[in-house]
Amino acid sequence: MLEDKYGRRFHYLRLSITDVCNFSCDYCLPDGYQCDNDRDFLKVSEIKTLVSGFAKLGTSKVRITGGEPALRKDLCDILRVCASTPGINHVAMTTNGFKLESDIQDWVDAGLNSLNISIDSLDPRMFASITGHNKLESILRGIDKALALGIPVKVNAVLMKQYNEKELDAFLTWLKSTPITLRLIELMQTGDNIDFFNQNHVSGSAIKEKLQNSGWSQLIRDKSSGPAQEFYHPDFEGRMGLIMPYSKDFCASCNRLRISSLGKLHLCLFADQGLDIRPTLQNGNDQALQQQLQALLGDKEATHWLQDGLTGATKHLAMIGG
Repeated sequence: MLEDKYGRRFHYLRLSITDVCNFSCDYCLPDGYQCDNDRDFLKVSEIKTLVSGFAKLGTSKVRITGGEPALRKDLCDILRVCASTPGINHVAMTTNGFKLESDIQDWVDAGLNSLNISIDSLDPRMFASITGHNKLESILRGIDKALALGIPVKVNAVLMKQYNEKELDAFLTWLKSTPITLRLIELMQTGDNIDFFNQNHVSGSAIKEKLQNSGWSQLIRDKSSGPAQEFYHPDFEGRMGLIMPYSKDFCASCNRLRISSLGKLHLCLFADQGLDIRPTLQNGNDQALQQQLQALLGDKEATHWLQDGLTGATKHLAMIGG
């Protein structure tokens, strides 16, 4: 089992397969994607070695991320590799949803078990303003198709003071009759968004208090859950989640490791650097990979230090999928 010196076990792998994104969200890529590498992204054969090595060390859940993973033409091949790996019992994906309506059936046929979709506003004009694309209605239709196929859906919305802070009631109205989990995510400071962060950061603590005062109860997390504190209400079809990286002891429940699209292990979203494991992946030896992962895990720190304004090597969240 992958376990660090603080006793945290890592059941969950977040695997970025591209850093390219076709959206230009104000909090992540306001100027659009800027190519600053050779775009020599992990090949399917390397991903097979990677996922096998992690699975043999106790990882049971893989999340495919980007950039935007649907930009890869071999996405379904990657999903099939993950789903067919012994020990992996859950394959998830995070997407901006631009191909959701057209491609969800293919993803499910390839082995997808659950889906996270980014929707920062339910107002079509605000959505277009944030992302640069008028795709909200298509994405909402895609969510309906995913739910009809039995795929659990979580919707991610980044809280931003000047954009969607006042949309809580609209989101709650949506959850009244829609069986999804909406996760409100505190805006995080990265290397290139300091001014935007200072102007737009909203703490989730006040929303948590409002939910609890309105009859929402907190769910107990399982071992492969993400960092969200999730809440349910008997009168609502959907659930609410809060991801608050600036809250006390946020890192105590860390259960995931990240691999970048270029084959670097990131022990934390805000680590100072990625650790290159690609030569081992290219050799196709998952036993050597297991040994390397266990050795590198000794450098994982107790916390991300984000609360001290230290953002590490993460210029923007599209680099390794958040």
